[in-house]
Amino acid sequence: MVNLVFIGKQGVGKGTYAQMLFAEHAIPQISTGELLRNEIKSGSALGKKVSEIIKTGNLVPDAIVAEMLEKRLQQKDAQHGFILDGFPRNLAQAKTLDELLKKISLKIDLAMNFVAADKILLQRLTGRRQCRKCGTIFHIQNIKPKLEGICDKCGSELYQRDDDKEDAIRKRWELYEKETKPVIDFYKKQKKLVEINASKEAKEIYPEIVKTLKSKKMI
Repeated sequence: MVNLVFIGKQGVGKGTYAQMLFAEHAIPQISTGELLRNEIKSGSALGKKVSEIIKTGNLVPDAIVAEMLEKRLQQKDAQHGFILDGFPRNLAQAKTLDELLKKISLKIDLAMNFVAADKILLQRLTGRRQCRKCGTIFHIQNIKPKLEGICDKCGSELYQRDDDKEDAIRKRWELYEKETKPVIDFYKKQKKLVEINASKEAKEIYPEIVKTLKSKKMI
């Protein structure tokens, strides 16, 4: 059983590594964004409340996210470990998470901080193209469509999302640096932080993750 927190800037590949760990070791990836979407989809009273908050452009309060997270962590598939992706994003959330886990007799075993040069991350993110119709993701260098600007699956136009443009990415990174550095320090003080070089391809990074976890007898 291993309970992990994945930390890293947008574009560093946290979701990809989490999926790879799940495929090989059945450790579920828990994304707070997905939790919120599922709660809204369920039509519950909480879901309706979350929907209203998001519609007004406000952030969902940490207390609500913690409530959903507590419920999710007690589901059967999370009993043998989990990977938290996207939470905690700031120091207050890191403290809330520790309190929540203590309440249900759990703890974070390791926080993995994935790092890569901004130049590499920009290349990954700004090169992404999405199909307007079916949503399939391509990349102008790594996953090229057969015909430039055209989706292989449905033949519709590919476009660059606004949040994949450099200005938007840099703004989010600024916020990340400001909010997430204290989270990194928080886990460093607890001696639970490891840094993973995420500059290479996912197939080269994943063995490093597994090696780290095996060295700590976590898998």
